[in-house]
Amino acid sequence: MESWSVEQVCNWLKQRNLGELVPKFREEEVSGAALLALNDRMVQQLVKKIGHQAVLMDLIKKYQQQKSELESLTYCCETASQKFPEVISGKNLKSFFARHKMLQWTSSYILPDFPYDVKCILAEKKCPDHSMRIRIIEFLQADMTKYLKGSLYPNSQQYNIVVNALLQAYPFLDEDGNGFLLWKRALKDRFKYIRRPIEDDEQVLKNKCKFGHRRGQSRKSSFAENKLDAVQGQVKEEPAHLKGSAMDLHIKWLNQEYVKTQRNWEEVDNRMNVTIEIRRKMISDKAPLKDILRLFPFLRCPYQLFREFQLLTHMDVYKKTVEILEIYSENILSLYVVRNNPINIMLQENLKQHTEEDILKYMKMTAACLLLPEVFGDDSSLFAAVNEEVKAVTPVLEVKNPFNVNSCQFALYIEREELARLDDCTMALAALVAAFHVFDIPCPKRIHRTLNFLESLVFEVRNPATLP
Repeated sequence: MESWSVEQVCNWLKQRNLGELVPKFREEEVSGAALLALNDRMVQQLVKKIGHQAVLMDLIKKYQQQKSELESLTYCCETASQKFPEVISGKNLKSFFARHKMLQWTSSYILPDFPYDVKCILAEKKCPDHSMRIRIIEFLQADMTKYLKGSLYPNSQQYNIVVNALLQAYPFLDEDGNGFLLWKRALKDRFKYIRRPIEDDEQVLKNKCKFGHRRGQSRKSSFAENKLDAVQGQVKEEPAHLKGSAMDLHIKWLNQEYVKTQRNWEEVDNRMNVTIEIRRKMISDKAPLKDILRLFPFLRCPYQLFREFQLLTHMDVYKKTVEILEIYSENILSLYVVRNNPINIMLQENLKQHTEEDILKYMKMTAACLLLPEVFGDDSSLFAAVNEEVKAVTPVLEVKNPFNVNSCQFALYIEREELARLDDCTMALAALVAAFHVFDIPCPKRIHRTLNFLESLVFEVRNPATLP
């Protein structure tokens, strides 16, 4: 930051929603070094609004704190390397340099100067079309490569920093809060696309060799037909005991066990653990869902779906969903926005026919579950099809006779195909949340607020989304 020009400082202010300060900073010629030298009195003279003063001073203090932390870390490392050279080596040294690099990125990254046509679209605050998105991603990729000094392998934190900078500068690109993952995925795909044809870069060749890519290898059209190739060459850092046909034997055993009426669930758990790398590889490579389920049919079982979610997130989605519905069902049903909803009317009619406390509680939790999209103003057809045909291709619930204790049915559908039958609304809601994560499916904008509310409670975020 010390070496920034006045224009770079102005760009930095815009990215942090302090664009109103730009004219004054240009007039006073505040460069990076001058910015870091500002004291409270100077900030008060430069900036009129107290809120802007507080934000600016906080940003400067955070940068200075990071810089101090880095200098302290460097000093400790140098001192320790002199006294204990055998300690500051190997992984410790790698960890130090990784932290040093991350602090540099966090404190110094600024968005590139986009071309004129891109600037025009962004200035109009219009969501760009597909071709314009590609243009933006291309410039971000080229800019990241410059920051990485030519490397084509950013880490996850660096992707996060760049995408966050983009969305802070242009909040309308966030698409109702769902833009971050889409932009990050597009940026990662761009780097993959750039790396694919390269055959003369040492780092790229080393990683291709490490992860099993062969020169001239074409992409397989069907993962199911070529699973042995995936096992033998495309699994990241494959354990030695799974090489050869071992993975194929695990997959074959799982398929045979799935058709049995009495299953060895302990062994199923073990083999699902062993095969998780190839399964996640297929999902991240966007293999067709039918191919994934053909190899791993146990993902159709709610228990295994929840277990896969827990392996990925360390959260028990079913337990958390039970807690959510128990806590929020009464609040949801008392909201004015759901009072005249057909589901609520149906609930009130059925409540009159029963007196058992557990049945009444079950009905209220079912209604609260189905009414969640209405509460957030989302598209309920992307959440649950109640006594209707499923039309959405993203994960959605099919619910029949929701308040009939003897004939109610719940099922999870993906791509208009039934994935799993479910026992009740709680299991159905947990399966819906899990499916988006397990199969790495982007959340539709028209259902984002509902799922964001659920996920914030499942993942126990510090400031969870609340009911309107």
